[in-house]
Amino acid sequence: MTDGAGRGVRRTGEDRVVTVPNALSVFRILLVPVFLILLVQGQDLLALATLAFSGVTDLLDGWIARRFDQMTKLGRQLDPAADRLYILAALVGLAARGLIPWWLLIVVFARDLLLVGLAVVLHRSGTGVLPVIRVGKWGTALLFIGLPVLMLGQAFPAVAMIATPLGWVSAIAGATLYWWAGILYLLQTVRISGDARSKQRERAGSGGSPSTGRLDSDATSDTLDGEEVDGG
Repeated sequence: MTDGAGRGVRRTGEDRVVTVPNALSVFRILLVPVFLILLVQGQDLLALATLAFSGVTDLLDGWIARRFDQMTKLGRQLDPAADRLYILAALVGLAARGLIPWWLLIVVFARDLLLVGLAVVLHRSGTGVLPVIRVGKWGTALLFIGLPVLMLGQAFPAVAMIATPLGWVSAIAGATLYWWAGILYLLQTVRISGDARSKQRERAGSGGSPSTGRLDSDATSDTLDGEEVDGG
């Protein structure tokens, strides 16, 4: 009884919207267009400073959330959304300046669209959200390293001979892992949705109420509709 009550209190706390970490996450998202404008204008040093400041606020909001028990469902959605927006902004800005090919932007963006579609499928089937796949987190991390390193090469030509190849290796590896995770999510969605439909048919045939086949609603999500579109 006490445990049940405790869980109820925790869920209520996680439903909060107005918290310091959430405010910091929203601030990070508001800085995305600033970052993009600076990057398109060729202000690479200022763009990198904006990105670094965003990273500091990301670490800060995570620490505050854990230290003061302010972890919320909204916060777990805002953080990965901000990460993806910065990745897409960096790709758009670099592609607009001809520093990377547009196909790299299309590859990464298409994978995120895939996850949005999978989130819709899971929502309609009532099966909850997908758990995080570690390979997706590695893909996101490599993109987060590779793209700023490419920007670093533009901001400081003296290190371009080292930064540019390292940035490209990291970015390509990140995009590859990004899609690898996307394929794994697709396979998981097909399996989970199929299991849910089978259980519904079994319930219907036995005269019972249909089963939703839901995943744990508190599970970490790797989709844009859930907690963390992964890190990939």
